[in-house]
This record gives sequence, structure tokens and C-alpha cells, in this order.
Amino acid sequence: MLKVSVQSLRLSPLEEERNLRKSSWVWQVRPTSETIVNHMFTQWIHSYRDLPLMINQWANVTRWEMRTKPFVRTLEFLWQEGHTAHATLEEAEKEALQMIDVYKKFAYEQAAIPVIVGRKSRAETFAGAIRTYTIEAMMGDRKALQAGTSHNLGQNFSRAFGTQFTDENGQRQHVWQTSWAVSTRFVGGIIMTHGDDAGLMLPPRIAPIQVIVVPIWKTADEKNGVMNAVSSLKDVLHKADIRVKIDDTEQRTPGWKFNFWEMKGVPLRIEVGPRDVANESVVVSRRDIRGKPGKDFGISMEPSVLVTHIKSRLEEIQTSLLQRATSFRDSNVVDVNSYNELKEAIAQGKWARGPWSASDAEEVKVKEETGATIRCFPFEQPQGQKKCFMTGNPADEVAIFAKSY
Repeated sequence: MLKVSVQSLRLSPLEEERNLRKSSWVWQVRPTSETIVNHMFTQWIHSYRDLPLMINQWANVTRWEMRTKPFVRTLEFLWQEGHTAHATLEEAEKEALQMIDVYKKFAYEQAAIPVIVGRKSRAETFAGAIRTYTIEAMMGDRKALQAGTSHNLGQNFSRAFGTQFTDENGQRQHVWQTSWAVSTRFVGGIIMTHGDDAGLMLPPRIAPIQVIVVPIWKTADEKNGVMNAVSSLKDVLHKADIRVKIDDTEQRTPGWKFNFWEMKGVPLRIEVGPRDVANESVVVSRRDIRGKPGKDFGISMEPSVLVTHIKSRLEEIQTSLLQRATSFRDSNVVDVNSYNELKEAIAQGKWARGPWSASDAEEVKVKEETGATIRCFPFEQPQGQKKCFMTGNPADEVAIFAKSY
């Protein structure tokens, strides 16, 4: 968090410096950066040649939360936030859509979370934005998690702050802006999407440790042979760009180590004992398939064979986690054609998907009576004529309703 003077946003740099020399420092916290960014944009942007202007920062921010939950609802959290200024509405819209697509790709390809991408309703749109785009993820308890957002701010902030530029015709224009962010909430999303009763389960592409090696021995002679073997294995895997660690602590039993690293979510475990060293082979265990079904016995220590096997298994786990989460999501989304059907689906803890063209007041009614909100109008929409399940009027889009964090 930055230390700044309480008056720093209202003073010139010279006045601020003088003020800081004679005043005490304070902590200043904030919920988001649109205001402080526009204060600077007005000083940085003068001509169309200064556009587009794009900044990205990591910052701690604070929010008021009635009931906190680790990662997903905290009073203070770390996030990545981007802010951009453009010469036209079309450029801003393109940027907002591009960023929500970046977040979608990260969710699918790295975190193995099958998010639903769409546009927020008017009631759920970020204050000051003309459109908000979102990626919505289904957690293991079937609640929705807003995992990332991208906002087309239009000219709302630039008009409030007088953020203008001179266009190619010499005319003064207000800039068009976007902002977008993901936060440490995504960490909570990974935990709640893939975790099980044994603990964390990490997709291999984002796991800090992809392979944990557990050496097993009883005597000093066995230890020397096993440790020489696992040291060579580590070098081989490390050279193949596989993130690997050896747990050679002597205070815990192998069984304790197995459980510990499963709880930590490490995708693969390699077990090496005296018999394995004699056979020049190892046992490989998958985190996503526990017990004997997830074990591969007699995998050769020969470098090319071992590396090929480990890389193949890591990709299989990555794919399996995404498929498992997608199947869980799809089996818990219910298509509804009436308000009663929506209430029944929400009561069962599911997501409800149905045609919607009702008013903001009726959206509030749904929230008050069911606890569910419109998570988004998905980009992927069914074809054909639709009738709003709330009013019976024609509807252009279907919306997804769910309880959320």
C-alpha cells in the first residue's frame, strides 16, 4: 500500500512536497483507482498522439464487507488492475472485450476453470461504466464467483475529471476509457473449483511444484543409494523445465509426506525406494486420481522415458481437471421457462438459465425472493425466438441467475 499525503490529490507536486515536509504521513486506502488514474490522465493526455494510453498496476485495495471469507470476500486484497484511455468509443469497446477474452483464456487454459463469459445486467454494471463484462465461475458448492471483470467506462469519468485531448481536427474531445481487473479472489476460485476432501488440487500449469519426489529408505546404505537416484531424477526433470522438489526430511514417515503433499495439491508424486533403485524404475502417483488407480508402477528412470511420461501425465491432469469442472458446471445449470421453475432451481442450489427482458425492479424482486442475481447475459446465446419467463414478453437474450459470494 502506498504512503501518501491526505491532500496529495488536491495539490500541485511542489505544494505536495512542501506539505509532506511539514506534515505527518498517513495511510490512504481506496476501493479502486478510477479517480486517482483520471487525476493523472488529465496531466498526461493532451493530444490524440498521446492515445491510446494504457497502464497496468498491482495494488492493494480495500472494500467494506459485512461477512468476510478467505480470498473471495476480504476487507483488503491484492489485484491487477488496468486502465486505458482511447480516442473513440469503438477503440474502448474493443479493449474491454479483448481483456475479458484474456481473462477467459487464462481461466480455461491455465487455471482449468470453465468460466461463462458475458455482459452484466444494468443493475450489476460497475458504477460509472456503460457496460461491464464478466467471467463467472461455478464453485464446488455451486455458488457463482465473479472471477474477473472488464468495464467500458465510456466518457463518464473523463467528463467528471475533464480528461480531454485535442483531436486531429484541432477540436477538444473527452477520452473514452476502460478498466479491468482480476484479484486474489481467483486463488479462492482455484481452490473451490478443484479442491476435494483431501485438500488442494492444483492444475499443473500453475502449480509452483509440479512433481514432488519422496525417497524411501530404512538403513543408511539404502539412503545413500536412494538419494543418489532421486538427485539424478531431479536434475533430469529440472532440465526438462518441470518444477520439481525432493522431500528428504527425516522427521516424517513416507505416508505422512504423501498425505502432506496431496493436501498441498501437487499434481504428481514420484516414489523411490531401494527396490525401485535396483530395478531402475519409479512409481508415479496422480493427485487427481487417488489410490491405486492413480498410480503408474515400474516407470523407467531412463531420462527420455521418464520426462516423456511425466509431461504426458501433467497434460492429462490439466485436461482432466477442466473436463471434470465443465461436467460439474453443465450438470448444474438448469434451463427455465417460468419464474416458479427459476425459484425451484435456485432452491436446489443450481444455476438457472432463461430468457429475460424484464425490468430492473423485477430483477430486484428475484434477488429479494430467491437470493439469486443475474450473473450475466452469456456471449453464447441460443438461436430462435424467446419469451421472457418473468413477463411473457419477447426476449432477445437468455440470462443466468445464481447465488454468489
